[in-house]
Amino acid sequence: MSTAIRVLIVDDEPLARDRVRELLADAPDMTLIGECRDGTEAIAAIRAERPDLVLLDVQMPEPDGFGVLSAVAHEYQPAVIFITAHRDFAVQAFEANALDYLLKPFDRERFHQSLARVRERRRTGATELDAELIERLESLSHRLPPASEPYVKRLVAKVGWRMRFLRVEDIDYLEAEGNYVSVHQGKQSYLTRETMNALEEKLDPKDFVRAHRSLIVRLDRIEEVEPLGPGEMVLTLRDGTKLTSGRSYRARLQRALDLPT
Repeated sequence: MSTAIRVLIVDDEPLARDRVRELLADAPDMTLIGECRDGTEAIAAIRAERPDLVLLDVQMPEPDGFGVLSAVAHEYQPAVIFITAHRDFAVQAFEANALDYLLKPFDRERFHQSLARVRERRRTGATELDAELIERLESLSHRLPPASEPYVKRLVAKVGWRMRFLRVEDIDYLEAEGNYVSVHQGKQSYLTRETMNALEEKLDPKDFVRAHRSLIVRLDRIEEVEPLGPGEMVLTLRDGTKLTSGRSYRARLQRALDLPT
């Protein structure tokens, strides 16, 4: 009988999936059985394929990583290694009984340390986290220093069959469009399959402001602000584009633009 460990990769970022796939190729006892781009695909794949190990992103189109595990919890519980750029989820990862928590960016050695944990669990049949890992997960949440590069420098958008890299400094604004977000750069716009909440966390608040539940604007593109009714504002960008803010975001805009209250 084959002793290969069957692995499923779940991450909404193509470059991240490519990186994990590359590192996984160094482990001959690991067999990649599939890749998923969002929580819905992941739930279906886990139910259908019953992987031994899921390399699972935390933040992605709904449901997120924890939602995926919750959805399949009563049916099947694979070993899980969380892979994320957000250290704040460490304690939740522990509570979800993850074998490990890889904080992006991680190197080849750190990745293979995680795989060693999977092998050890399979060898011993253990299902609980060891004390050393529990302590490290708690430390991730409470004691790690701020990341040196906490915000992204580019986003990835799909253009036909190709993936286009969008420099953050070239973005004028982002606008929700159904299950996607439209990223506007001058006269061009591109769709990316991320939530507004996820994108807001990835973008530096010194450069961008959430102006509406469906709108994020680059601050240095705003040329004029005009009050519109109770709480709302019309934001005029350098190119003449006019955008309307949401009432509940008024205070946030005032702080970001240093407007009088």
